[in-house]
Amino acid sequence: MLQSRNDPLMLLGSKQDSHEGGSAVVEFVFLSLLLMVPVVYFVLSVGAIQSGAYAVAGAADQAAKVYVTYGEEAAASEAAGNAAMIALADHGHSAELASVAVSCDRQSCMSPGAAVTVTVRLRVPLPFTPFPEELRIDASRVTASATQIVGRFR
Repeated sequence: MLQSRNDPLMLLGSKQDSHEGGSAVVEFVFLSLLLMVPVVYFVLSVGAIQSGAYAVAGAADQAAKVYVTYGEEAAASEAAGNAAMIALADHGHSAELASVAVSCDRQSCMSPGAAVTVTVRLRVPLPFTPFPEELRIDASRVTASATQIVGRFR
């Protein structure tokens, strides 16, 4: 049985296309690498931002709890800052990239019933950037606040 040149079966299995055998695999590997590297980097960046968000939420909460347990404002501010930095370090974030601010709803933060709000801000750098700190680009800046009430009875 002879097949004509216009027969689709002849075109698929012809020996004329044998020099292109395996090129689809090479193209697939090349294109998948080309597309997967940005996708993986995006996932790593989103993970770093999410890690920063969890870190500042925990740091603000712990700092507010520590602040209201102290008797005087100067010691409370220092202890709250230290608690926030320890919480950030537990999540793998540098203290140099963070700031802690304390605010109160009254003149004296240590008066019974005062609401103390601690706000923690963190710069989250892009992961795996080979630049020095001053040239690094931030992926995001995350902020969290927590409020605690100073107890009536201490």
